[in-house]
Amino acid sequence: MDVLLINSNDSSGGAARAAYQLHQGFHEIGLNSQMLVQIKGTDNSTVTLQQAKLNRKIAQFIPTLTTWPLPLYRQRENLLFSPQWFPDRLVAQVKQINPSIINLHWICQGFVKIETLPKFKKPLVWTCHDMWPFTGGCHYSGKCNRYQESCGNCPILHSNQKRDLSNWVWQRKAKAWKNLNLTIVTPSSWLAKCVSSSSLFKDLAVKVIPNGLDLERFKPIDQKIARQILNLPEDKQLVLFGSLSPTSDRRKGFHLLQPALQSLSQAGWQDKIQLVIFGSSQPKEIPELGFECSYLGRFDDDISLALVYVAADVFVAPSIQDNLPNTIMEAIACGTPCVGFNIGGIPDLIDPQLNGYLAQPFEIEDLAKGIAWVLEDPERHKKLSHQAREKAQREFSQELQAQRYSSLFEEILQK
Repeated sequence: MDVLLINSNDSSGGAARAAYQLHQGFHEIGLNSQMLVQIKGTDNSTVTLQQAKLNRKIAQFIPTLTTWPLPLYRQRENLLFSPQWFPDRLVAQVKQINPSIINLHWICQGFVKIETLPKFKKPLVWTCHDMWPFTGGCHYSGKCNRYQESCGNCPILHSNQKRDLSNWVWQRKAKAWKNLNLTIVTPSSWLAKCVSSSSLFKDLAVKVIPNGLDLERFKPIDQKIARQILNLPEDKQLVLFGSLSPTSDRRKGFHLLQPALQSLSQAGWQDKIQLVIFGSSQPKEIPELGFECSYLGRFDDDISLALVYVAADVFVAPSIQDNLPNTIMEAIACGTPCVGFNIGGIPDLIDPQLNGYLAQPFEIEDLAKGIAWVLEDPERHKKLSHQAREKAQREFSQELQAQRYSSLFEEILQK
């Protein structure tokens, strides 16, 4: 069995990291796999770049080119929206590789045109890292459920027309994917429910397979050493927050973390806690948080990122909508208890009062309460840390993820 993974890149962003880790997991269990990407960031010989020379030269411009209809909606929200109309040259390359099965991951930013999928003429397993595969273009729908019908009147576009860009994208998907040999995988139970309620995929088989991690890289080490390497204080409890664009992406919930920290400061924690943020550099205007804050910037390697998690006493993920956040998974693998809202795929990762705390959705005082609960009792914190690592070992190893996919592939190919 030869597997081809298709993802827009192999190193940048949560979906890319998850896809690449799965690719590595396949090799660990002896499964032959290749990965096809638009932008290559590693030197792995089994990761193949798009062959078209023209595309390689203009690859950096494709994400901008493919969004050309969006400027027509001048009042649109500043959120990712992918029409995926840009022509690609992947069919011949996939035919040359000739895999037994194709595992799609995140294919946006102009990488794979909607109408290309049936041209592959191979069984497809699509790992949904967000909601885009079954919406009219958005990646997270917020409070909108129009993807359960046929999109249109899109609130992200601020459109009041049924036949708008979102409806056009949805119609193209419905037409092109009508007879696909397609199986859906979601990393979280929440996203599986969204898939099953969608108009595009409601009749398809859906399998929940959590992402996996290299647990030899993401693991507990001496916290004192981690703090010394990162030049972080050893006399305070460190609250960690971070992701890709953590303070500017509203979906990540920094606007909810800020008042929660201010509440903790007013409750007497001001001299005990320091906030640490990764994924963002220090802004010119530092927000008032009630605590000192260290901005670590962006980390592009797992070893440095693991040090950050180990250095922290608690990781906070105040997302307002999320699938299965890699950040929480990486944190618990490093033995760091987590606090987040009871939304999306976060309950798949945080077991309340066992490896962290689940706050009531968007209740700032409960979020603050959860952070304090994790930090206030040293013996309890030690148990939470131990149970966090145990959960990662039990459910989120790279090898287990690869084996689950391999079993699914064999089942599909035997039909």
